[in-house]
Amino acid sequence: MTVKHLSVDYNKVNERGTFSPGDTISGKVTVVTSKETKVQCFVVKAKGKAKVAWSEQNGQVTEVYSDKKKYFYFEHIILQDKNKGDGSEIMGQGRNVFPFSFEIPNTDMPSSYEGKWGKITYSLRAKLTLSIWSVHKSKTEFPFLTKSEFPFASKSDMIIMELKEQQNATRISFHGFEKVTMNVTSEKVGLKQGEAMGVSVEVINETARTVTPKLYLCEKQTFAAQSKRIVHTDESMFGTGDTVPGGTSQTITKVLSIPPQLPPTFFNCGMMKLEYRFKVTLDGFPASAPEIKLPLVILLGLPKPHQQKPKRSIWFRKLPG
Repeated sequence: MTVKHLSVDYNKVNERGTFSPGDTISGKVTVVTSKETKVQCFVVKAKGKAKVAWSEQNGQVTEVYSDKKKYFYFEHIILQDKNKGDGSEIMGQGRNVFPFSFEIPNTDMPSSYEGKWGKITYSLRAKLTLSIWSVHKSKTEFPFLTKSEFPFASKSDMIIMELKEQQNATRISFHGFEKVTMNVTSEKVGLKQGEAMGVSVEVINETARTVTPKLYLCEKQTFAAQSKRIVHTDESMFGTGDTVPGGTSQTITKVLSIPPQLPPTFFNCGMMKLEYRFKVTLDGFPASAPEIKLPLVILLGLPKPHQQKPKRSIWFRKLPG
């Protein structure tokens, strides 16, 4: 083959390796050829887009719902023949390197994300056209982070302040003439990736059963297209408390760490959004077990969250033991 290698690479601008609105992304396109090669067109493109798609069965008919949005698109022509199609441009034999540079628009755009039925991607693409029968392509995606500190709500000071507030909820469940009461208190609503949170679960068990508190992290992905909406939910075990025998009460305290790789909460994409909940249930009932859900907002963490040790909050140390 005439073209032995084609690649597109970019230069990092920070230790995360991410880009944000207003940044300049630069790099190089490398082509290795076995001989002098006639070129019709050689371009490098930068693109940011969001896309959702899913299908639903309606009787015998499968209906497909999809939508997409382009955040930006730039194209830089590296080589192009003077008379379109005559292959008058020549690329030398061996390794050829071509630099490029694009300025990302300084507008609000969502971070890179891939969910069940949609994704937000930012990419660089190189396309080398030798003839109608010979087209070579290369693509690389680059991680993108929104500049918005709170990409999930309005800039209301009240909403931002509430992220730091302690939250609590109570649930009472009756089983015949017996009842069980569960009080859940968490340190705050908003947590950064890799950060830890103190949680207190009080169980007043007036039944004859032995119950066990179980804590879950619940994720909710919502996708929208063509006036339709679809939701994907998932949950993972956060921790398990000590058992509480019948006729006793107990307060369990836990420090729960947010995984550093967990995607942050976001609402600033019209076609998809990502939300979280913190859930506590009592295991030991055949049905209608008490369950409490509290909102949880995941914020962007530190540049290298995997190297950061979770912080134990001062509030947690004050929890009743």
